Amino acid sequence: MTRTYHTILFDVQDHVATVTLNRPESRNALSSQMCAELVHVMEAIAADPGVHVALVMGNGPAFCAGADLKERKTMNSQEMTARRVQGFAAYAAIERLPQPVVAVVHGPAFGSGCEIAGACDFVLASSEAVFCYPEVGWGTVGATQRLPRIAGPRKAKELLFTGRRFDAAEAREIGLVNHVYAPDALRPEALAMAAAMARAQPLTMRLTKRSIDQGLATTREGAMAIELLAIEENLRGTDWQGAIAGFGKEPQA
Repeated sequence: MTRTYHTILFDVQDHVATVTLNRPESRNALSSQMCAELVHVMEAIAADPGVHVALVMGNGPAFCAGADLKERKTMNSQEMTARRVQGFAAYAAIERLPQPVVAVVHGPAFGSGCEIAGACDFVLASSEAVFCYPEVGWGTVGATQRLPRIAGPRKAKELLFTGRRFDAAEAREIGLVNHVYAPDALRPEALAMAAAMARAQPLTMRLTKRSIDQGLATTREGAMAIELLAIEENLRGTDWQGAIAGFGKEPQA
């Protein structure tokens, strides 16, 4: 993981990887280069057994102000399609990460910023965060798949059709955000939560995530089979007996 990135910052400490969108002069607008770098860093994280949890943050005043519209001004239809595919690949790379990945949204998350956050397993937000899906207003189609699965089709249609801005409190109400914190508490709370998750058995965490994601895509019976296979793999791959034997014991000083 020694590659130099130009649009993101990447760091791993105590089994927690932090990926920071780093185009503050452009409010972290999602460019072609950022798409490619997000795909690369997510693949690197997925392949690293030393990473148990990942955080996605933004540098500067915004989490991500959306797609880089300046980059698109000279594109023809074919180039625009290719650029949209790059964005889809970036979101999918985040979504496919076997480790838990948490978005930490401190400021505006518009368009692609909402898609990045929605591709994460869950979202922690500052009370100052603002969300918006402006795609229809830009004359394009987007965000039609993750948002309905998070907020339901009727709420998704309202937010997509109107493109209105909504705050972190409403984002929590509709399920886009899990917790809202005061601005100065967001990062400490996110780091504490990541540290707690990083202490869990990494295989157990990966199998739990996989069971949820795959189970939602099949029948109830198929989902139970997925969980049973995960249980069996977990029994083979972890010290579950030691964990149970230590349950309730006071930690050593």
